[in-house]
Amino acid sequence: MKVVLFCGGYGMRMRNGPADDVPKPMQMVGPRPLLWHVMRYYAHFGHTEFILCLGYGARHITDFFLSYTETASNDFVLRGGEVELLSTDISDWSITFVHTGIESPIGERLRRVRKYVDGEEIFLANYADVLTDAPLDVMVDNLAASDAGASMMVVPPQSSFHCVEFRENSNRVSGISSASRLPLWENAGYFVLRQEIFDHLPENGDLVEDGCAALAEKDRLIAYPYRGFWQPADTFKERAALDAAYESGARPWMLWERPASIPAGVR
Repeated sequence: MKVVLFCGGYGMRMRNGPADDVPKPMQMVGPRPLLWHVMRYYAHFGHTEFILCLGYGARHITDFFLSYTETASNDFVLRGGEVELLSTDISDWSITFVHTGIESPIGERLRRVRKYVDGEEIFLANYADVLTDAPLDVMVDNLAASDAGASMMVVPPQSSFHCVEFRENSNRVSGISSASRLPLWENAGYFVLRQEIFDHLPENGDLVEDGCAALAEKDRLIAYPYRGFWQPADTFKERAALDAAYESGARPWMLWERPASIPAGVR
């Protein structure tokens, strides 16, 4: 199953300054960028055909793969000056690099790679900057068993803020609750799509606000609620937390390191 990854955003909250043109998916977690971790997640479930929607900072992504060093994350033997890899990351991957514009919204990026997923009844899509241990196979099966045009993973609000309720026409507070406890869900950035999605993507449109919203109006969008591990990297603090988790060995998103008998998380 092909995987479309949106890699061309500016990632303004992650930038160090005007001279920093590294796209957010290329921010490092351990010895590899976020993008690599997302791709390894999909490869763990057997999906190794990737289509990268490039835009801002595209050279960082192409250079990374064109000069990819397997020894950075794999054990190896050096014998007589020759490297013998004991395992490999990407040798069985197929990666298509497509320049989809600097300013293009997500929906337009998807429109511009449509020909690369032509013939795929179901394909996958991702923002390439969020890590999870969610059971992808279950998400795919859920859509396949339905007649819906798309599925999106949703998670509880991630804000650490508290919401305050107060009485109308009064400043008396009647309740305080954590945003994460509200009966709300937010888009988690993991999509399972049918070709039908293209019928609802206008030129320069957005995948969620245009495509998914149109499907929802027709009762053709399903959600996959997930309360397990899900971690964005929208800020330096969040990226640093992922990096610290990697260094400590607490890496729930790295399913490929788990024994097969350990489940991927609790839905």
